[in-house]
Amino acid sequence: MHVAATPTGIHITESADPSGAILTTTPDAFRGLLHSLKEEPHRGSRTPALEVTIAGDDDRTVRLHAPGAPTVTTDRRRWEIFVRGVRAGEFDHFVA
Repeated sequence: MHVAATPTGIHITESADPSGAILTTTPDAFRGLLHSLKEEPHRGSRTPALEVTIAGDDDRTVRLHAPGAPTVTTDRRRWEIFVRGVRAGEFDHFVA
């Protein structure tokens, strides 16, 4: 997962698919996502603005979505790497 900040918000995309969907959200919504992933990193999570869904017959597809925004899709291995980064504080500076 690739995360970037601009004056208009926090942008999240699948780094393995640079031409894919870009989900734009607020710093508050991203902060909520970080908090929920630090609490329960291995299953789906829900914040008021962002939802993570583990899908597929084998639970290998992960979708990050928000109302009215594109859905970012990744695989379980890449998601787990992202979650480890979240738990290590690698993305905290986006919401400091």
